[in-house]
Amino acid sequence: MIREFERAARQAGFVLDDAQRQAALRLGELGAEILAAGTTRRLGLFGRRAAPPRGVYLWGSVGRGKSWLTTAFYEAVPVRNKRRLHFHDFFREFHAAYHRHRSDHRVTDRAVAELLGDCRFLVFDEFHVHDAGDAMLIGRVLRSILDQRITLLTTSNYPPAGLLPNPVFHEMFEPTIRMLEETMDVVELGGGHDYRSAYGSGAPRSEFERGAYVWPGTAEQLAGRGLTPPAAAERRQVEAGGGRTVSALAVRGDLVWFDFHDLCDRPYSTADYLAVVDRFPVWVLSGLPRLAGEDRDAAQRFANLVDVLCDRDVRLVLVGQAPLEEVLRGENLPLDVNRTASRLSLLSATADSDAR
Repeated sequence: MIREFERAARQAGFVLDDAQRQAALRLGELGAEILAAGTTRRLGLFGRRAAPPRGVYLWGSVGRGKSWLTTAFYEAVPVRNKRRLHFHDFFREFHAAYHRHRSDHRVTDRAVAELLGDCRFLVFDEFHVHDAGDAMLIGRVLRSILDQRITLLTTSNYPPAGLLPNPVFHEMFEPTIRMLEETMDVVELGGGHDYRSAYGSGAPRSEFERGAYVWPGTAEQLAGRGLTPPAAAERRQVEAGGGRTVSALAVRGDLVWFDFHDLCDRPYSTADYLAVVDRFPVWVLSGLPRLAGEDRDAAQRFANLVDVLCDRDVRLVLVGQAPLEEVLRGENLPLDVNRTASRLSLLSATADSDAR
């Protein structure tokens, strides 16, 4: 399978580095193991309790190619019962399924079975744990996935031991960390080169990359993007998750326009952002301040929002009050600020020369 990775890399315009090659070799082994297990299962040569192929926990810094390798691998593995999910999306669906099965004493297993069905190979993109309230439930979900003999491949910016990094709560997640280390091969995609930034200046490859970072957001700059500032009469409430609403500055067909403080300075969850993203493929977010001067929770919500918008391939026009490097500098920054910066670097930049 390594040749398939190399061919895909050439088509994408780069050559695998040593760390990527080592990760690709382990993924190639996993692919062969998944195919062999599927053949054996179809022939009925082992019982239903047989152990599945050992999963892979692929981690590394932003822009190292984790998602690219995972995509190439997932598309190359010719098995029917496979699923690839962003962890945010899965956990949102899991909460709803958990609620439906809450009267069953095996509620976690029932919810996982409902969502994954006959899946035998599951990919989780962007796996991370920051919320202490979700940590124990995440541990039970992972245990249920493994108990149902599903082979798991995850990507993360953290090694297992770096999950739930808050020292106040980290100890409570250590049993899950040990479970991950004991049941999966932990593969580091090392190196310091950010390929995402390096190739971000080329032709756009996604709707997110067709977006822009604009500061300070003058009427002339916005007009250059085909936008006019919202009028007061355009403000309206947009439905989010669980019956909640979010105040938008404007809704114009497929476009929704928010102010940073309306969206990030209030206790909205990732599930709320996902519910809005499902309705609007084009976003404008204005009023982005220097995050160092904001509440840490608001800064973290902004990072979560960027994850959702990028992963859902939303076209984003982000209007800041300063150059992006200044917005993301200082204290009280999101835990994953490097990933946030890498993703926002994909946006083309428009600045007012008078404001430099």
